[in-house]
Amino acid sequence: MPNSTPPKWKRLKSNLLLAAALAAASPAYALDLSGLGLGDPHLSILPRSAAERGRIAAATAPTQDFTTPETFEQTPGGSATVRARDDDEAFSQHSANLSFEQELEFKLGNGLFKKIWVFSPASTRASDGLGPLYNARSCQRCHVKDGRGEVPQDPDYRSASMFLRISIPAEMPAAMQAVKDYLATAPDPTYGGQLQDFSAPGMPSEYRLRVHYTPQIVDLAGGETAELRVPSYEAAELGYGPLHPQAMVSPRLAPPMIGLGLLEAISVDDILAHVDEDDRNGDGISGRANLAWSLEFDRIMLGRFGHKAGMPTLHQQSAAAFSGDVGISTPLFPAASGDCTTLQTACRTAPHGDGDVRGTEIDQANMDLVTFYTRNLAVPARRDIADPQVLRGKALFYTSGCTSCHTPKFVTQRLADRPENSFQLIWPYSDLLLHDMGDGLADNRPEGRATGREWRTAPLWGVGLTKQVNPRATYLHDGRARSLLEAVLWHGGEAQTARDRVVDLAPTDRAALIRFLESL
Repeated sequence: MPNSTPPKWKRLKSNLLLAAALAAASPAYALDLSGLGLGDPHLSILPRSAAERGRIAAATAPTQDFTTPETFEQTPGGSATVRARDDDEAFSQHSANLSFEQELEFKLGNGLFKKIWVFSPASTRASDGLGPLYNARSCQRCHVKDGRGEVPQDPDYRSASMFLRISIPAEMPAAMQAVKDYLATAPDPTYGGQLQDFSAPGMPSEYRLRVHYTPQIVDLAGGETAELRVPSYEAAELGYGPLHPQAMVSPRLAPPMIGLGLLEAISVDDILAHVDEDDRNGDGISGRANLAWSLEFDRIMLGRFGHKAGMPTLHQQSAAAFSGDVGISTPLFPAASGDCTTLQTACRTAPHGDGDVRGTEIDQANMDLVTFYTRNLAVPARRDIADPQVLRGKALFYTSGCTSCHTPKFVTQRLADRPENSFQLIWPYSDLLLHDMGDGLADNRPEGRATGREWRTAPLWGVGLTKQVNPRATYLHDGRARSLLEAVLWHGGEAQTARDRVVDLAPTDRAALIRFLESL
């Protein structure tokens, strides 16, 4: 896999400087979600009173009592939480607090999320425009049952859930000058921003992804062992010549879709309160915020979506996926040829589906429905929260230091036009910040402020239902971990101390920790 050492930029030195960078980029420091509500040009964020701020601080304070469940712990998505199903539809339910009219919008968005796109020209004009280079024919093909994707199982398997992102070092864009440690990249001049392994008939695909694993045994306390898979990735059968000499590639596996609207509703201030770039408290954890350019609002915003928090909003994340993954144009990404580059002339000149009344291959009204759907896939209720083994595992999760990054609780903002996401006590177990995860997980590819060793803390809600939703699903950004224990053992860097504590646990305690994770 080709690697390139990105330029080193001076880091922002404090929360105050980070806030200054945001303020310099926009007169409004608070998160602005204007225009993201269905049919509403503005999203009204209501201020919190002093009394509310006190209640929120008390509700989100870390617990000190592990003998009984906490109040509301069973409903990790607040009033949007749904019953935990025992089938593969556990991640495909709408938020429990939607109105009847909103349920209809959700179902329409679901239809678009599952929609199988076809090549142009086609008699089904509303569904044509696929590719011509693409990774999947629908969103659901990547996010299996709205859950995690799956890695290629053999050398001849083409994956609809996993691909290689690709970029090269670039000059600092003018729009990001306020962020002095921004690690600028650009798409590969031949292959674009990601490698697509499917193509229209008569047109070469860009590559075939091959994954090779080397076993690695880890000794655990109590005489136990665990086997990890050390992956290597090959961009085989390149269809358009060699990659750029400075190309940096990184694997991406589709993550679960639940609870995303609630994550979007967490205030910027509440997220930045956990930033500690210089580790001033001395706990070895120095979470950093990623910053991204918002195409919707024409300014810098906090990044919170994607494995490296490189996307600022769900709308932009969804539109980028339509463009890069499916080759479908949207108002935010209007290129009908998707991720095809100027050097891929056959792709650029092939028939596309943007020549009718839609304007783009999916129009704004339908993008709003997709965005609404992705905002309101419900988080299932916790299971067995009063089980003594689960409570013991929860205590170990806290005392091992896991909550230093996997922040248990937030209260979302008061949103006048999104009551279903508004003022909810939620339990995502993520700070949505970047953390250095060590050499073992490093991809050596930067994204925004994220270095090649940094990843956003993955939310853990629903993680215990992963295999129920998709038995072939695996964990981490590239699916290398086949079990939750393997995922823990891959933690390094800032998480090394917590990982080592798990290794040193007695087998019964280690089993309790995993049992707690399975209850989420």
